[in-house]
Amino acid sequence: MRKLLPLTALVALSACGGGSDGRGGHGSGRSGQDQNASAEMHDSAATEARGRASSGPSVGVSAAPGVAFDYRYAFRLPSERISAVQEQHAQACEKLGLTRCRIIGFRYRLIRDDEIEAMLAFKLDPAIARQFGKSGAEVVDRSEGMLVDAEINGTDAGTAIAQANRTEAELNEELQQVERQLARGGIPAYERARLQSEAQMLRQQIRSNRAGRTANQETLATTPMAFHYGSGELIPGFDTRSPIRAALEQSWDNLIAGVATLLLILITLLPWAALALLGWWAARRLRPRIEQFGLRPQPAPMES
Repeated sequence: MRKLLPLTALVALSACGGGSDGRGGHGSGRSGQDQNASAEMHDSAATEARGRASSGPSVGVSAAPGVAFDYRYAFRLPSERISAVQEQHAQACEKLGLTRCRIIGFRYRLIRDDEIEAMLAFKLDPAIARQFGKSGAEVVDRSEGMLVDAEINGTDAGTAIAQANRTEAELNEELQQVERQLARGGIPAYERARLQSEAQMLRQQIRSNRAGRTANQETLATTPMAFHYGSGELIPGFDTRSPIRAALEQSWDNLIAGVATLLLILITLLPWAALALLGWWAARRLRPRIEQFGLRPQPAPMES
């Protein structure tokens, strides 16, 4: 019996140890899962932060009645992606239809081998302008680009239209008064001429006022938007070359350009230099023959 007690105690201890190890292994597995989840949340937050940084702040512009907005965005992308992004923006406008979006301007210019400047201008339905600009920035973000400048300007066209209406009413009232005076008989000729001239000036002011009001109404009917694209060596995150290497490459390009300019000048002047040298050589060869035939002028005889 005494021999069985130590054996029983040993078995009990080993069982407890195994249970403890099992709980410990399960706890370490749960800890690993927590760490993985934390890492995934951190990566997701970092990705979201990068997206916000590249797309710019999410600041909404309230659609105020009578205010005409003008949107301008500037994007920086790798040079090889600008054409594709510009095409995506154009296709997005075409899908909306001519009544909601029209392309009114386009530019694509190669400045240097790795620098491109482009532009795309639209006329949009004011109700979709803000969302269209936001979607355009998201396309740039997915193409490894970033929003570097955004500007939204508003013009109080409604107030200008109301003022134009009041001005036109006042001008019409003045014109009616002048026309009533002209309708009366017995007006002297000079007075009639003055009233006719005044009526003509009032009609011109009314036409000008209507033109300005129509222009303001058109600004409320459509919203202009412009996307500007650019690339270059100084855009962070796009070009991994060092500034020293870029400076050396620029110096080498300048040297090659200088040598090419000198060669061009030399090639241009070489035929004329050869012609002058040939004339000098011919003159030296022909001079002895000219002297031999006595064509050399003789000295005047001495008087005795």
